[in-house]
Amino acid sequence: MTHSALREPAPSRLDPVLARWRNAVLVVFALSGFVFANWAARIPNIRDLLGASTREMGVLIVGMSIGAILGLLASSHVISRIGATQAIRWFLSAAAFGLIAVGVIAAVAPLYWLLFAALMVLGAGNSVLDVAMNLSGAANERRIAKTLMPLFHAAFSLGTMLGAGTGALTEKLAVPVGLHLSVVGAVTLAGGLYAARFLQPAEEPVAEGTVVAAGWRTRLAPWADPRVLLIGLIILGMAFTEGTANDWLGLAMVDGYGLSNPGGAAVFAVFVTAMTAGRLCGGFLLDRFGRVPVLAGSAVLAFAGLLMVILGPTAPVAITGTVLWGVGASLGFPVGMSAAADDPAKATANVAAVATIGYMAFLVGPPLIGVLGEEVGLRNAFYVVLALVAIALLCSPAAKKPKHIETPAE
Repeated sequence: MTHSALREPAPSRLDPVLARWRNAVLVVFALSGFVFANWAARIPNIRDLLGASTREMGVLIVGMSIGAILGLLASSHVISRIGATQAIRWFLSAAAFGLIAVGVIAAVAPLYWLLFAALMVLGAGNSVLDVAMNLSGAANERRIAKTLMPLFHAAFSLGTMLGAGTGALTEKLAVPVGLHLSVVGAVTLAGGLYAARFLQPAEEPVAEGTVVAAGWRTRLAPWADPRVLLIGLIILGMAFTEGTANDWLGLAMVDGYGLSNPGGAAVFAVFVTAMTAGRLCGGFLLDRFGRVPVLAGSAVLAFAGLLMVILGPTAPVAITGTVLWGVGASLGFPVGMSAAADDPAKATANVAAVATIGYMAFLVGPPLIGVLGEEVGLRNAFYVVLALVAIALLCSPAAKKPKHIETPAE
């Protein structure tokens, strides 16, 4: 038998169903980022409508985090019962309705605790959606036999960029927040339901004739699996790194380097652009070098970039560090999700577990850095992030595919 006879064409070129599935997952990831960024862009306007203090807004935003954690804790059980595709359909819809409710309540009856409840719905919808779309993306990646998770997460980043731009434009044009968020929610709902038509079941039997095990004990098992917990630490470290930049980088550049407010926002845009570029290039690098070297290299870049931001003597040095920080932070979350989903028999529970660990960074990170920054300055507070990046670097070998998992690409 010749070598050419052994070679099989890439499934993604032969099977239009897989290609449509991939494109649908890209749309779902982009819509998830789009929803979040439109809400975030109108936070100042909603604060004004409520007449809320900074502390009250902090508590209000925690409502979204509480909803997200509750959603993550329930996600493996919900997805095991209804499947990833149905979960995407239901919970993207829930996130869209949550966003519409936020806009309508803020505009018509700006009542604090009603908004808190609407944000819980938005957070819960987005978090279950997060697990389900990562499961669908990982299953599509396995069947196409090509690294795709960084590309899916790049779509999320592009969605956030588009959402932030839309929010900024509506703010500039003085579009009422109720109208803005209602239209975005309706567009998200329609786009999500359309894209879901092309998704395929993410669930698959472990072997021919063998059905994936179910039950509470099976779904809680990842919390006793050392590999899953180490992957969770990778995601925690990189999510904390990304979240810190989202919340504090602009302010750190203003306070620490004397930039103007627009200048601080521009540096944050540099970070987001660098992270998006890292995700767009990540598939090629992962297919060429493998997960562990790429994750380790990413952590080193993030570590070096953070050091330059913390210790840099001038703003240009810190901005250069921001580029390294963004590229370094780009792949930890998507690669961690892909690694957690290696075993189809355990993918739902494993992805839910590592996502829960990772989301703790978004819940704990902003207030922790804020409290430390108040005491020692924001740049010095970033040493906490530096330590978590170092932990992610040490844990990177856990992302290697287990030998008993037969996958076409490493």
